[in-house]
Amino acid sequence: MSDTHDLLPGPARNPVGGHVPVAGGLAKVGLAYARELAAEAVQVFVANPRGWATPPGDPRQDEEFRAACAAEGVPAYVHAPYLINFGSHTEATVEKSVDSLRHSLRRGREIGALGVVVHTGSATGGRARAQALAQVHERLLPLLEELTHDDDPRLLLEPTAGQGSSLCSLVEDLGPYFEALEHHPKLGVCLDTCHLFAAGHDLAEPGGMKRTLDELVAVTGPGRLGLIHANDSKDVVGAHKDRHENIGSGHIGAEPFAELFRHPETAGVPLTIETPGGKEGHAADVALLKALREPV
Repeated sequence: MSDTHDLLPGPARNPVGGHVPVAGGLAKVGLAYARELAAEAVQVFVANPRGWATPPGDPRQDEEFRAACAAEGVPAYVHAPYLINFGSHTEATVEKSVDSLRHSLRRGREIGALGVVVHTGSATGGRARAQALAQVHERLLPLLEELTHDDDPRLLLEPTAGQGSSLCSLVEDLGPYFEALEHHPKLGVCLDTCHLFAAGHDLAEPGGMKRTLDELVAVTGPGRLGLIHANDSKDVVGAHKDRHENIGSGHIGAEPFAELFRHPETAGVPLTIETPGGKEGHAADVALLKALREPV
């Protein structure tokens, strides 16, 4: 049996894993890295995250990756490129955003991903938020309508840290964004704990994580949370700085993550880390999150 089948099956409550490098092969490199983290969930790029290229992928690597994840019950996710912005005032950027996200969604299906994460973008060029959201409706909703296969991934909106003219950073901002996309059934949310904290949600104060997750359910309805990026923050609450720290070593601290595991909306939702420290730091963060999960 291939050693790419040695991933551990994820537990029912919350699989914990990480974003893994895939340069050199989705299965060959990505799954090997995941095994070293003892990851129960994985997130990957299927294109250069800082470019517009839409590479076709390697069918053999795709099949090996998909088969290993399916055999071991390891949920996989794709993170779309960072340049995507459906709120841009530049038509060329919007057109490239359409092509790039369509590519990530197609590649997600090919590798068996459950979701594709995309940043919610910003209203550039001084345009009004309402105008930018109207463009989100016009250009992004058709991509959701293309998701007609049973094995198509969900599109998971990731609010940002609130820099510049961000369309979505606070949980309440997801309301208008969901309205622009007509609460499409294939639409979900990826919450990044560092982004939430940077945007102004004080997850570190007692009950802060619960209040934030309660608000998410109130704004989007239950069952929309598809993935959590578990990251501590190098900066204080409300700093609007997207600087990740290892779990328990930043301004959020470890306890809010334990609180996260206890909330009903997170039941079954995977956590992937995007923290510093290389493989050693990543493995330590995965182990710590698993330890915090245990009392549940």
